[in-house]
Amino acid sequence: MATETTDAAHGAEAASPGMPQLDFSTFPNQIFWLVVTLVVIYLVLSKVALPRIASVLAERQGTITNDVAAAEELKQKAADAEAAYEKALADARAEASRIAGEAKAEMQAEVDAAMVKADAEIAAQTAESEVRINEIKAGAAEAVKEVARDTAKEVVAALGIDIDDKAVEAAVATQVKG
Repeated sequence: MATETTDAAHGAEAASPGMPQLDFSTFPNQIFWLVVTLVVIYLVLSKVALPRIASVLAERQGTITNDVAAAEELKQKAADAEAAYEKALADARAEASRIAGEAKAEMQAEVDAAMVKADAEIAAQTAESEVRINEIKAGAAEAVKEVARDTAKEVVAALGIDIDDKAVEAAVATQVKG
């Protein structure tokens, strides 16, 4: 008997097709639950998940658009700031060049004025020196004439010749003139 039950069990296994999913008699039931499951998944996705995903995507798109607009605005502000900086730098360079030119012209004017003043002082000193030199020459010539007169008188007196002062002066004046 035990062998008959075992054979019957083996026979029932041989008669069953295997996996219940592949049993054609249960296909309408499986198709029904498949359709119900797909409809439930569709409803859950379309009513809950997809609107949330769509709102997240729209929010991200809005954020990206705002960020791009802000970046463009900041880029424009940076370009404007750079242009203003370049203009200020060019103006500063021009102002520095102008100030340097004015300072150079002012210094050149001061140098020219100092040169004119120095030339005038040199000319005055030269004229004064020439006057003093002429005075010294005149004084020296007069001293030479006086020494020559005195020497001539003493030489003539030593020789024992008596001569008047006018003759000595005339002889000295003739010799001094050359």
